[in-house]
Amino acid sequence: MPSLIDSFTFFFPVSGVTSHILLPPLVAMLISFFTSMGGISGAFLLLPFQMSFLGYTSPSVSGTNHVFNIVAIPSGVCRYIKEGRMAWPLAGVVVAGTLPGVFLGYYLRVALLPDPGVFKLFVGCVLFFIGVRLLQELKGKAIPKSSAAKALEEKFRARAEERKKQQSSNLAPGLPAGTVIKTLSVSLRRVEYEFWGERFYFNTLGMFLLTFVVGIIGGAYGIGGGAIIAPFCVAVFHLPVYTIAGATLMGTFITSVAGALFFTLMPPVNGVSPTPDWALGLLFGLGGFVGVYLGARCQKYVPQRLLKLLLGTGILSLAGTYIVHYLRR
Repeated sequence: MPSLIDSFTFFFPVSGVTSHILLPPLVAMLISFFTSMGGISGAFLLLPFQMSFLGYTSPSVSGTNHVFNIVAIPSGVCRYIKEGRMAWPLAGVVVAGTLPGVFLGYYLRVALLPDPGVFKLFVGCVLFFIGVRLLQELKGKAIPKSSAAKALEEKFRARAEERKKQQSSNLAPGLPAGTVIKTLSVSLRRVEYEFWGERFYFNTLGMFLLTFVVGIIGGAYGIGGGAIIAPFCVAVFHLPVYTIAGATLMGTFITSVAGALFFTLMPPVNGVSPTPDWALGLLFGLGGFVGVYLGARCQKYVPQRLLKLLLGTGILSLAGTYIVHYLRR
C-alpha cells in the first residue's frame, strides 16, 4: 500500500523529473522571498536546484525557468507599482535591451551548449561573475559611489538611529511614507529621476548595451537577465536598490514571456527539443508568486547589507561547485 508521501509524488514527463508536489513551490518561495528584494526573481538559483537536485539537465530547463518567471513575478511588480517604486524609464530600457538578446541566447543554449557538463561550466561562470560583483559592492571595492547614493545612505542611517532612540529597536527603519520615484527627464542620452529628495541618473545608451549583452546570457540561462542587471545597476550605475527592484523584475517578466513562447514554438535543434516543462514551471511559479510578493512587501524593512552578503556567498558557492565539477570530469 503506497504511503502518504508516495501519493503526492509526481512524474513530469517533459523533464523526466520525479518530485513531491510540494517541493518545487516551497523551494521557489524561499528563494524568491530573498532575491526579489534585490530585483531578482530567483530563477538563477532555481536552475542549479533543478539540474543538481532534480536531475533536470536538458536544454528545456532554461525555458522552464522562463515559465517560473511568468507566474512568479507579477505579484512583486504589482506591489512595487502600488508603493510608487517602479522606475518606468529604467524598465523600458531593460526590456528594449534584453528582449532581442533572449532570441540570440536561445541559439547559444541549444546549438552551442547542449552538453550538461559544458552548460554547468557556463552556469558556474555566470554565477561567479554575479557573486563577485555583489561582494565588491558590499565591501566598497566597486566604483566609488555617487554623492546622491552617499546622501541616501546617510538618510537611512540617520532614520535608523532615530528609531533606535525612540523605540530601542534594532530593526531597520524602512522608507518614510510617501517615498516614491519621480521621473525628471528622459532622453536617448540620459534618464534622471528623484527619490527621497535625491537625484539619480544613468546613461541610456550604456544601460541599453549592458542589457542587450545580459539578454543574450539570460536567454541561454533562462533567468531573464535581472540577476545580472540588478547588481550592475547598484554597483556600477549607483542606483538605489529600492528604485531598481521593480524595474528589473518588470524587465525579467517581459523577456521571460518572449523566452517561454520562443522555447515552446521553436522546433528541435540538432535533435534536441527546447520545449519547457510547463507543469513543473507552473508549480515553481506558484511558490515564487508568494515569495516575490512577500519579498517586495518586506524589502524596505530588511537590512540590505545582510541580504547582499548571504546572496553573494551563496552564489559563489554554487559557482565554485559547478566549475570544479566540470574541471574534474
